[in-house]
Amino acid sequence: MGSESWLLAGTDAAMAETFGSTCHGAGRLMSRGAAKKVKSGAEVRRELEERGIVVKAASTGLLAEEAPYAYKDVGQVVGVVDAVGLSRKVARLKPLGVLKG
Repeated sequence: MGSESWLLAGTDAAMAETFGSTCHGAGRLMSRGAAKKVKSGAEVRRELEERGIVVKAASTGLLAEEAPYAYKDVGQVVGVVDAVGLSRKVARLKPLGVLKG
């Protein structure tokens, strides 16, 4: 929610080693409760909007729980699965909007 997303292609190695599975997200660095203690949802909304990202959310609390700082660096995670041959990088996508509900 605010960091890049990636389009990945599967590989034959992934079929052999992981039943064709790869990462489907970066994974959390902190719990939802911990993330809400760092910044308010209003602060997260303001920071995303300052970066030109449109934000629509059912609640500001949900924005705080899902804040970008609550997750691992997706670029690093994707770099690892690409390096070990489980997925191949196809395209890096820039966030334009966030919809949380």
